[in-house]
Amino acid sequence: MRDVAVVGYAQRQTSNFDGSPTMVELLVPVFQELYEKTGLNRSDIGFWCSGSSDYLAGRSFSFVQSVDAIGALPPVNESHVEMDAAWAMYEAWLKIQTGEVDTALVYGFGKSSAGTLRRTLTLQLDPLTMTPLWPDTVSIAGLQARLGIEAGLWSEEEMAEVVNRSLTDAEKNEYAIRKGGSSVADLLARPMYADPLRKHDCAPVTDGVSAVVIAAGDVARRLQERPAWITGISHSIDPLHLGARNLTESPSARAAGKGVDLDGVEIAELHAPFSHQEIILRRELGLDDDVRINPSGGALASNPMFTAGLNRVGEAAKQIWSGNATKVLAHATSGPALQQNLVCVMDGSN
Repeated sequence: MRDVAVVGYAQRQTSNFDGSPTMVELLVPVFQELYEKTGLNRSDIGFWCSGSSDYLAGRSFSFVQSVDAIGALPPVNESHVEMDAAWAMYEAWLKIQTGEVDTALVYGFGKSSAGTLRRTLTLQLDPLTMTPLWPDTVSIAGLQARLGIEAGLWSEEEMAEVVNRSLTDAEKNEYAIRKGGSSVADLLARPMYADPLRKHDCAPVTDGVSAVVIAAGDVARRLQERPAWITGISHSIDPLHLGARNLTESPSARAAGKGVDLDGVEIAELHAPFSHQEIILRRELGLDDDVRINPSGGALASNPMFTAGLNRVGEAAKQIWSGNATKVLAHATSGPALQQNLVCVMDGSN
């Protein structure tokens, strides 16, 4: 296996981007920022891979238009996944493992504000038995949260503690859409949104783009003083039908966690779009109480569709670059109620 590291990260997030559904206007400055941070230029990138959704953009092959941000000439080696860009990074990591390229730029984009997101995401459910009922994502998460509360697995107070910590940490994140903690009592006093969820228990609708550069071996060492070496990456998926699994658990997250070495993880960036889902993920991944969760604020502070998972990778890598941690975990999720999960462990030891 080739040594591969995350060596660059850039992002842009906003509550409502008034521009093209392809978000080229946001991608161009992000690419430029990565060029400046790494010292690379367009011709130095061996492979490009993106993550987005035609459903979200409302047009077929919308990702092709995003390639305008790369430039038309000379032609590039490019691919795309209809997933969060964290899965695009997985494809890019495999591409580097083949030995065909030494560098890859992975990017994702999503304009969630173009429609009613909680309704749009209903289209990811089983098309025969679930989609015709139009259960939206917030309602499904509410059912999941209620099941956990009634089973004694978590409480509304514990959910509020997750929110308060996340929004307090988000005060240091310039790209956070929602930030500023208050108190657990204040949060619990706010009205219900989708019982037992309050609005702060749900990730805010966010438009955004993000990108990372990954590189192999000596190339990574040249580009980054302290590369975030990818020592393990794994992903797994649960059945699509909601009645086929216990919603208070996430077997796919547990399976993905078993595929990597989580011993000694100091910081974990977990992609939990709802407060109770962080509690589920922490339990399924077996993270100790001394593991710091989401110092960036996580998805409760900003949750751009199809880049939020890649943001977890970038935010975790930043903790290694800054020297705040040596071993970190990044997590991404896709599908309803934590259906599909990816984990990536990075280490700053050379």
